[in-house]
Amino acid sequence: MTARRIEAMLRPASVAIVGASDTPGSIGQVLARNLLGGGFQGSVWLVNPHHPAVAGIATVPDVRSLPQPVDLAVIATPAASVPAVVRQCGARGVRGAVIVSAGFREGGEAGAALERDTIEAARSHGLRLLGPNSFGVVRP
Repeated sequence: MTARRIEAMLRPASVAIVGASDTPGSIGQVLARNLLGGGFQGSVWLVNPHHPAVAGIATVPDVRSLPQPVDLAVIATPAASVPAVVRQCGARGVRGAVIVSAGFREGGEAGAALERDTIEAARSHGLRLLGPNSFGVVRP
């Protein structure tokens, strides 16, 4: 099981960008632009509760609304929302997540508590994490 989850992170067939955005220069905008324009051949889902579309592509409001489980979720939402997003990912069958968001233990005890909550949420579903404060893995 672990090897398949790690493989799904390194070679995903489908990716959800949670926090995808059209706001110029935002992390969510850069992630969406790079994934959509970078030659990724798999399915891409954009998650944003505030915008019906990002980069001309329809969004879903949350991970629960994804029409199918995805291999990898890339999370770029405020740190306070990350534990809940990770719980949604686990419940929806997502195999791995890259947490781009910052504001965890590097920010003090409140952030450290968020990080512990995030790890606990992932462990309860067997979800593999990379991050927080990560831009993921580059694969040629």
